[in-house]
Amino acid sequence: MLRAILLLLLVTASPAWAWNSGAHRLIAHIAWQQLSPSAKSAISSLLLAHPDYDRWTEHHQGKQFAFVEASTWPDDIRQDARFYEEFADPPTPSIAGLATTARHRNWHYTDRQLDGSPREGKGSLDTELPRLVAILADSSASRSQKVYALPWVIHLVGEMHQPLHIGSNHDKGGNLFEVEDFADQRQPAKTLHRWWDDLPAAPWLNGKALENSAQRLLAQTPHAPAQGNFELWQQESFEIARAHAYPPGRMITPEFRTQAKTIANRRVVEAGYRLGSLLRAIFGGVSRGTGSE
Repeated sequence: MLRAILLLLLVTASPAWAWNSGAHRLIAHIAWQQLSPSAKSAISSLLLAHPDYDRWTEHHQGKQFAFVEASTWPDDIRQDARFYEEFADPPTPSIAGLATTARHRNWHYTDRQLDGSPREGKGSLDTELPRLVAILADSSASRSQKVYALPWVIHLVGEMHQPLHIGSNHDKGGNLFEVEDFADQRQPAKTLHRWWDDLPAAPWLNGKALENSAQRLLAQTPHAPAQGNFELWQQESFEIARAHAYPPGRMITPEFRTQAKTIANRRVVEAGYRLGSLLRAIFGGVSRGTGSE
């Protein structure tokens, strides 16, 4: 009974989480390797103007670390008292350099109907990511608009590659689907959505361990995936969610874990490559691995 109550609280308090912090850092680290020096410089200039830049570089100095930590910012603000729930609370005081202090939980996901047709529910990932990318690419957009949009873009590209973030509203993208994973002695009972969020990496993954993990993943996927577009990324995630995300009988078997881990790792690498390519298209240049600027 206690386990059921705890799971209910998790679902009602957090209807859609995300790849955990370690997974988002992996995606950002992979993306950073794809950027040209000129793109890195332009991106770093925007991040330096963000009011939370000092927080991102508190433990690790450098442009790459700021970029990597910015990838977790849209999740970090969920627990930050400076920000508010726009559908439940009055606005908190404005923060210089930020367009809003709303947490925008509904930006992290899109719900589709079971037949795959969009859309159902309140999630707006499918519209917000293109809108924010357009701001970054718009020469007439203000610098403050771009400073706010950039961490969201870094983060939401990752979200679009998490299969259950393009899930079905009938179970809130797996948030109403409880699973048992006895390989996880710390928390064997959890929602399926949370289980997928934690697959690629531990949330505390950072520093040299992060770099090593990213290199191992890249070695397993030596060629960049087709870039495609936002609709392709969503369709890939939805098809994975429908065909491969749900364990039979709600029990996580070793076989299911191995298959899901392989899929999650592939999605992290695909997100990293695609984020890097997207940012190169916006900020210019080519990576050092593909030619000269």
